[in-house]
Amino acid sequence: QVQLVESGGGLVQTGGSLRLSCAASGRSFSYIASGWFRQAPGKEREFVAAINWNGAKTYYADSVKGRFTISREDAKNTVYLQMNSLKPEDAALYYCAAGSTGTDPRDYNYWGQGTQVTVSS
Repeated sequence: QVQLVESGGGLVQTGGSLRLSCAASGRSFSYIASGWFRQAPGKEREFVAAINWNGAKTYYADSVKGRFTISREDAKNTVYLQMNSLKPEDAALYYCAAGSTGTDPRDYNYWGQGTQVTVSS
């Protein structure tokens, strides 16, 4: 069993940056693919980024490509999402997930509780 806890969300101005962290406990994060999703009010949960088990492959939604970077630090059992050039449309509750690199939330076995990102215009 893997427990995931996100942190790093907050309020930022348009064009600003945030780094989200996802810390795993319960078992090692090593060799587990992970991803980030987000959900804005009234919208479905959408894929943001994913990273494979060893960090060699990363995947991004077109809407964040070139602005967001996903990475992992297995020694700290943590996955990160560096978000730059934030836009108001990036505002959402961001979730960390583990178990896949897929774009469908149903592909993932484990989920965190989410961290809120608010972008002011």
